[in-house]
Amino acid sequence: MRLVLLSGGSGKRLWPLSNDSRSKQFLKVLSNQENELESMVQRVWGQLERLGVAENAVIATSKSQIDMIKSQIGEHVKIIVEPERRDTFPAIALAASFLLSEEGVDEEEIVAVLPVDPYVDDAFFKRVLDLEEVLKTTDADLALLGINPTYPSSKYGYIVPSSVSNSVITVSYFKEKPTETEAESLIEEGAIWNSGVFAFKLGSMINVIKKRNLPVVYSELLKQYSSLPKISFDYEVVEKTEKIAAIGYEGYWKDLGTWNTLTEEMGSDSIGHVYRWGDCRDTHIINELHIPVTVMDIQNAVVTVSSDGILVSDKMASQKIKEVVEGLNQPPMYKEHRWGYSRVLDYAKYDDGTQNVTKRIFVKASKHISYHSHKNHEKVWTIVNGEGNFVLNGNIRVVKKGDILTIPDGKNHVLNAITDLELIEIQTGFPIVEGDVERKYFDWSDIEADCYQINYK
Repeated sequence: MRLVLLSGGSGKRLWPLSNDSRSKQFLKVLSNQENELESMVQRVWGQLERLGVAENAVIATSKSQIDMIKSQIGEHVKIIVEPERRDTFPAIALAASFLLSEEGVDEEEIVAVLPVDPYVDDAFFKRVLDLEEVLKTTDADLALLGINPTYPSSKYGYIVPSSVSNSVITVSYFKEKPTETEAESLIEEGAIWNSGVFAFKLGSMINVIKKRNLPVVYSELLKQYSSLPKISFDYEVVEKTEKIAAIGYEGYWKDLGTWNTLTEEMGSDSIGHVYRWGDCRDTHIINELHIPVTVMDIQNAVVTVSSDGILVSDKMASQKIKEVVEGLNQPPMYKEHRWGYSRVLDYAKYDDGTQNVTKRIFVKASKHISYHSHKNHEKVWTIVNGEGNFVLNGNIRVVKKGDILTIPDGKNHVLNAITDLELIEIQTGFPIVEGDVERKYFDWSDIEADCYQINYK
């Protein structure tokens, strides 16, 4: 069986920690077996590794999440990059074409699709593998994994059975987010929660692609990706499939999509530079900045401080944060990269239109950023700690703590860390936007080969 993990979302429900480049699955607030903080995606990948199926898994995601995934899981992970966000049907179609034409997977192979961030026991993934047997022993075209409900919830969709044989449900229909009264009736009928996990034979998905006159070769489908309909897999495929089977899962399963649910599973009630005073029962505090945060006599609250903003909220009220911040239109102030991280410290705009952005950048030892240039702004780097190799338009030299480097616009540059390296970056120009970058090389060997003057003294 092959596994496709879908990684998307902008994480507005967990603002200000999450943003367009760091969705909820990347927040390091959970506790692992060594009592260290880890993210949801790290937790899930660890579970797949323990089960011995990680090597058969790929992650489908957008460009903005590639660095985050590789930073948290590793360079070895296979990633299918969506050229743009177009909902789950296009993402799954692209994944199917990748497995067929790039990986050479047989069309009879079973493919399971699941979110990258379920908070579950290891037994959940063993149950996912059972979907293969369901498809082989029934005439179903799709097999779903549902959650046996513990209470009549109005937050989830329901899979409603027409019959049940040997614990396998023949699906009658789906009911999306019913009222609690309706949910009670559905549970009495044997309905289960829809977890968003399903499986199919690769060939069946390839046939769906062909019927829509789309190419099944991965490279060709990439070129036409923008023409694919923006529609969910549920609407485009599931609702049009007649023979669907489902099985239930009885173990632990939880959606950590809001602050009040996430804090219930956090590894600690205080993370970062935090001081608690008095009665702070059921209050969770996360501080990503270097300045101290003090909370006094506040109960049942969440206090979150990051470069993107500050949230102080009653836990139940925090569920509404997405509505409150929906209108905010600012670029992410914190980004995690495969080579380290960057954090915006200050932004200014002057009367003549010139912009100024100040960042703190950390590059891990033996890692490097890409060899790139900017058209509309120049930069000044001040090395505050560590040592590395600096390249500016073909010249390499060693830099260390205290060095100040000026990088004019249009000049290719890169920094390769010998030790852990920290620097302050000041960008000046107009406009200073994410798209103002031209990347020349990503591999250090290519960068060195392009240089004409090397000075490692």
